[in-house]
Formats: sequence, structure tokens, C-alpha cells
Amino acid sequence: MKLDSPSALVHDEAITAAAPRSLPLVSLAAWLLSLAVPILLVLINVRLVMSPLFVQIEYQRPGFPDDIFGFTREDRLTYAPYAIAYLIDNRDISYLGNLRFEDGSPLFNSRELHHMRDVQTVTRYAFVVGIAAGVIAAACAVTLYRARQTAMLRMALLRGALMTLIAIGVVIVLAVVGWQMFFTGFHQLFFSEGTWYFLTSDTLIRLFPEQFWFDAALTIGGLSALEALVIWRITRRG
Repeated sequence: MKLDSPSALVHDEAITAAAPRSLPLVSLAAWLLSLAVPILLVLINVRLVMSPLFVQIEYQRPGFPDDIFGFTREDRLTYAPYAIAYLIDNRDISYLGNLRFEDGSPLFNSRELHHMRDVQTVTRYAFVVGIAAGVIAAACAVTLYRARQTAMLRMALLRGALMTLIAIGVVIVLAVVGWQMFFTGFHQLFFSEGTWYFLTSDTLIRLFPEQFWFDAALTIGGLSALEALVIWRITRRG
């Protein structure tokens, strides 16, 4: 009969002792990955919507409301990218403040500029959260993979996909059933009272009417749900 060496026994005991201690870390990684999935998917799609391509598609789709004050589709396609570039490129507010109509009047008034500065701040923080969620998701996935917890990795992704679908479902129902309440609640959550009210003649409303934001919300929700379904399908097959 072959006896294990003392060193082998010590090694086996160390592995056995280490496994229970590593379980909480692995479990934490799995839950963090699940929580990161919906945040990451939604913010990726927010970034996709904040693009000249989405603006072009939106302005040219049938049924998009015309500007009663005279902006043509070409005018909108000319002016809207400035607002997007200001947000995405983190430009100074003077980038928008210096814009002028052909008659020399400012494109955006002081209230609009103040709101756009607030929107840029919210956008910046949101993308920081998105980057953090991406880093956390990658680190947790690597942790689970190296721990040979592939089943837990699949379960974490599946759970994250289901969380995304539930959250998106709730938001879409709220948006469709009570859009005005949803729209107001969103602005009250992120912006100071009274700083986001504008006249229908203001440039921001003429470029981005409520229909634009309704379509943007549905697009973000739809893309996030589709991506979550893909993750769910892949993990279920695994």
C-alpha cells in the first residue's frame, strides 16, 4: 500500500481549507456581475442613442412631428449634432453659447444653456458608472473563470439578463402607460426643480420634442431587452 507523503497531505489540506474561505469571494463576484449586467447594457444603449445616426433615423422616420416654428428636417440635422457633440466631447458651454442663427440671435437662450450644462454633468457621471460597471463585470467574470466556477459564471450572467428584462419591462410599461409622469419623474430625479421647463418655441424643444425622448426610451429599452435575451439564450444553452 502506497502512503501519501506528508507534504502531499499538507497540500491537500491547504486546498480543502482554502475552498470554503474563497466561496464568499466567488459568491460576491457572481452577484456583482449580475448587478453590473443591466447597468452596462442600458448605458451602452444610452450611448448608442446619443449619436448623430439615431438623430438622423429619428428625424426621417414617418410620423415624427414637424416643428411648428419653421425648422426643416435639414435645420434639425444641422443644429442637433452640436448638442450631441457638446455632451459627448465634454466641451465648454461656450461651444453652444456661441452658436447663432442667420439673423445673429443666439441658438440657445440662457435657460437652455443652464440645462445643457446640467445634462452634461449627469451624462459624465452616467458614463463613469458605465465604465465602472464594465470593469467590475470583466473582473468578476475573470475571477469566476479562474476559480473554475463556470456554472456560477453562467448563472450570474443569466441572473443579470433576467434582472435586465424585469427592469426594462417595468420601465417600458411606465413609459407607455404614463409617459408624462415617467418623463417628469425622470427629470425631477436628476435635475433641480424649474430648470428643465421650456417654451415650445425654445430651440431644445424644437430639436428634441417629447416624441424624440419617447422613441429614445423605447429604443434603449428594446435594445437592452434584446441583448439580455441573447445573454439568456447563450447561458441557458451552456
